[in-house]
Amino acid sequence: MDRVVAKVDSEVVKVTDSVSGPDRPHRTAEAGVVRAGMANAVGAYGERLAARYLTEVGMAILDRNWRCPQGEIDIVAMDDSCLVIVEVKTRRSLSYGSPVEAVTAVKAARLRRLAGCWMADHRSLVALVADVRIDVIGVLRPSHGPAQIEHLVSVAA
Repeated sequence: MDRVVAKVDSEVVKVTDSVSGPDRPHRTAEAGVVRAGMANAVGAYGERLAARYLTEVGMAILDRNWRCPQGEIDIVAMDDSCLVIVEVKTRRSLSYGSPVEAVTAVKAARLRRLAGCWMADHRSLVALVADVRIDVIGVLRPSHGPAQIEHLVSVAA
């Protein structure tokens, strides 16, 4: 497994639903919704950054947020003739560990099954695929400084 770490320019993400203020009190009943909204915004930011990074390193993005009854693939890309299934994990701090640590062997195995589902749904592209691999991209977006991307290539499932 190869590991690539890159720093990228920041991208502004506005999450007005999570802002408390005089006209927007922070209520306990709404706290879960606010946290979920913030988590979704942070995740979407990380996926945009990861897709841009993959394009910059020469991969072609085929699909984003592809869903089927078995789950979701964040990014599907081609790296030459290799189909790459990419799981993106984004964090704002290292309080709960590195973002890539959130991808377990169980999740990697699920991604491998989802790759099969994606290929079954996109039969016209199967002839172009010589190999399939699972990559994990961790995005750390601290409150100060540029975002950092950690790219784990060919994670074992």
